[in-house]
Amino acid sequence: MATSTQRNSDQAAATEAHGSPKPCPNCHETRSRAIYSVDSIPAHSVLLMPTQDAATKYPRGDMRLSFCEACGFLANSAFDVTLNEYSPDYEETQHFSARFNRFADELVADLVERFGMRNKRVLEIGCGKAEFLRRLCEAGDNFGIGVDPSIRPERFSAEARSKMQFVSELYSEEHSDLKADVILCRHTLEHIQPTREFLDVVRRSIGDRRDVQVCFELPDVRIVLEETRFWDVYYEHCSYFSAGSLARLFREASFDVVDLWRAYDDQYLLLVAEPTERPTQAALPIEDDLAEMSALASAFETHSQKQIAHWRDTIGTFHREGRKPVLWGAGSKCVAFLTTAGLEHEVEVVVDINPYKAGKFLPATGHPVISPEQLKGYEPGVVVVMNSIYLDEVQKQLDQLGIDAEVVGT
Repeated sequence: MATSTQRNSDQAAATEAHGSPKPCPNCHETRSRAIYSVDSIPAHSVLLMPTQDAATKYPRGDMRLSFCEACGFLANSAFDVTLNEYSPDYEETQHFSARFNRFADELVADLVERFGMRNKRVLEIGCGKAEFLRRLCEAGDNFGIGVDPSIRPERFSAEARSKMQFVSELYSEEHSDLKADVILCRHTLEHIQPTREFLDVVRRSIGDRRDVQVCFELPDVRIVLEETRFWDVYYEHCSYFSAGSLARLFREASFDVVDLWRAYDDQYLLLVAEPTERPTQAALPIEDDLAEMSALASAFETHSQKQIAHWRDTIGTFHREGRKPVLWGAGSKCVAFLTTAGLEHEVEVVVDINPYKAGKFLPATGHPVISPEQLKGYEPGVVVVMNSIYLDEVQKQLDQLGIDAEVVGT
């Protein structure tokens, strides 16, 4: 999610126009190089529209992905925070997936047992619909405070709400009075442009306390670059971290990184840190990735257009053969896949298991979203799963529905 400390890209554009390189939002060095660009992509990907007309007219921005040679951080230098529109209509939850719920439960158990997050006051910054916070409160007998403008408390039972407090706002310095034993921030930092400024706000909110645990989870850009996943580069994500760039950010902001690991088929990074009096030095082998990240950034720059062309041709071939391809997963990956590859009539519908998405339309492309049950009447020949980790889950659901289609993973 965004914060009130974000700067808009008009200032950035003005700086670039005068020939001065932009400072990296992570380390403030001026050693970044552009590696990838896409024009006119939707400003939000999981904010679905009630009508096709509203969807096709949704605001757009540009992607100018730059790699910092100093710290390994990647950022959209053309990001404009004024295009952000986080609200209860923002439908980001993944908790309708059994596969994702297993991961969430495993992570909750790990945090409770291995890191002792039990009988604590937990503040989650960017809690989304707060499903994970609820799980952590129940498993560890914790009390949760969720801060997010997209929260929907009405989706919880009265018992669950009794263990949580909700603040329907963007987190900022004004929320420093929300003291907690654990500060949790999952899949939010990648939505924030001034990453160092944001983490400094978090660090100041802790003050002199040394017993506060900080846990962040976010996508790992390493696999995005390594496998040329252009569908994982989209407007909401203005910041892209590797293990090393994430650790360097925390250490410079006066945290000690207690643990740092990859999860969810290496798609996510998990970091647990503790506040310190001053910056700390790298201590974990996983942090030493700067040379690797530089090489991967160069490879992505070289191969991204070939990957885009491959998928444009593949989906186009499915369509010409009359196989009625559909995409499974009406989220950010799907929108980026369609808009970046320039796919329109080649795909007629998109499927999602989240019932709150059915009947709505994807921003920019205007593709209608249907439920899995509605696929029975559509009879697709090919189902393209936007995250291959869900291949088995999707195949099982198609079998249950009696749909005989080829299942393809991205």
